[in-house]
Amino acid sequence: MNETAAVSAPEATLLRNPLCRPETRWPAPDPAVWTFHRRMPAYRETTLFDCPDLARRYGVGRVLVKAETQRLGLPSFKILGASWASYRALCEHLGFDPEPWANINDLARRISYLRPFSFAAATDGNHGRAVAFMARLLGFQCHIFVPAGTVPARIHAIQNEGATVTVVDGDYDAAVARSAEEASDRCLVISDTSWPGYDVTPRRVVDGYTTIFLEVEQALKAAGVGEPDAVIVPMGVGAFMSAAVGYYRSRDWKGSLVGVEPADANCVQVSAKAGEMTAVPGPHRSIMVGLNCGLPSPVAWPRVSTGVDWMVSVGDERARQGMRELAGAGVVAGETGAAALAALIALHGDASTAAFRESGLLGPDKTILLMVTEGATDRGNYRAVVGRPPEEVGTILTLAH
Repeated sequence: MNETAAVSAPEATLLRNPLCRPETRWPAPDPAVWTFHRRMPAYRETTLFDCPDLARRYGVGRVLVKAETQRLGLPSFKILGASWASYRALCEHLGFDPEPWANINDLARRISYLRPFSFAAATDGNHGRAVAFMARLLGFQCHIFVPAGTVPARIHAIQNEGATVTVVDGDYDAAVARSAEEASDRCLVISDTSWPGYDVTPRRVVDGYTTIFLEVEQALKAAGVGEPDAVIVPMGVGAFMSAAVGYYRSRDWKGSLVGVEPADANCVQVSAKAGEMTAVPGPHRSIMVGLNCGLPSPVAWPRVSTGVDWMVSVGDERARQGMRELAGAGVVAGETGAAALAALIALHGDASTAAFRESGLLGPDKTILLMVTEGATDRGNYRAVVGRPPEEVGTILTLAH
């Protein structure tokens, strides 16, 4: 075990998914999603970092990091799902697609007659901010519901997008239930998780995330780098992982998908072990707040349960270690964003994860892709963990094109 992996931390919990059916094929991503995102303000592909120091540290040929730390002006990938789902929900509400439009300002003018109009959502931070951002661009009002204990920095960031924020006396699932009550002819609920009678918009959120994987594909081709052998993806309710499954299991890919969750909010792992969707009661208090979810999304569950090969749950110390090591590699990652590296750290060094190493997925000929899903959303805590502000984290050679 290397020096950094020797940091004292609770052992990870590893599960080789008994429900996995990697031969199952899902439809290929809709290219219309990426076309839509290109019309968003300040669109650019996020960086795919090549991290040789991390590769050496963890005994693999290459560690790639897809850094969703600045996306369309926000510090996470969530705007991709929120923007596409919001647009499609609006089209459904209107009964037609308001084409042609060249950019968001043009779209906002074409639908201005709807005002006053609003969006609503539940969040533990990033999704709600993304919905609020989209509402602001369109000139709409927005009401976001957050669970008790949400850190003030996340609430303020949502409020700075012009949204009203209500703290719900309960966990994330309670916030979801409260947000659902807002649905009306003048308010669209843009949720990334589902409930009975509400599943179309969460499916579109998942579809929105596929842009990330198409960008990775293009960057790898441009750099002459082959496909990854393992892709490590943070799981909350499973929406982002569902997008990963949809992309990689739409073709004959031979690699493995690895999902990571907090130790006390590992609802997908617990559900896979039980053979059915199973709740993990709160309170969920991991610093990986974007993953503090107690029940998988019913929309995401069919893909996640059959498409993910391995599931690992890790403690907060691994996330802190991941933040520091990513900073050393030039990547600014918040607590949730560092979860993928936290998983790799545990998979490489913990006694409880020996089965993963024995599978041959870690070795000098392997390429590991880490999905880093957020930047420094809590600047104070970032500095406390990393020891310096995000502005002082350097840059390195990348695979962007």
